[in-house]
Amino acid sequence: MGQQQLLLLVLGIVIVGLAVVVGIQAFDENMKKSNADALVNDGVRIASEAQAWKLKPAAFGGGADTGATVFTTLTLEKLGYETDDADNGDCAEGEYGNANGCFGVVGSPTNFIITGTNTDIGNQVTVSITGTKSSEITTTVADL
Repeated sequence: MGQQQLLLLVLGIVIVGLAVVVGIQAFDENMKKSNADALVNDGVRIASEAQAWKLKPAAFGGGADTGATVFTTLTLEKLGYETDDADNGDCAEGEYGNANGCFGVVGSPTNFIITGTNTDIGNQVTVSITGTKSSEITTTVADL
């Protein structure tokens, strides 16, 4: 009877240990997915603000929809984001940072690209704008 109780105790400890390991892995995967979703949300918000800026008249601080080349002059500062603030954490100069990650932008004559990165979790999101319609925003999620 003593050996049987000892065997059940060991078996119970092994099962609890496995359950803890599986739970930790599930939490990590959920955290990574949640962060990727938050990066996409922030990137799309910045993209929407870029589209609104492009359509806004120059007299009001916008790009005045001067054609596709207007995105080459657009920066995060023009959209109202602090890029040299102490709250940016480990973000590079010229990048906007928040709790979800760091965001940088690159404008070209044909599109405007927002890259959101969280190196701690290993997520990278790219949001690309080719015009001022909602259908002209595309997103890509990748692992670092």
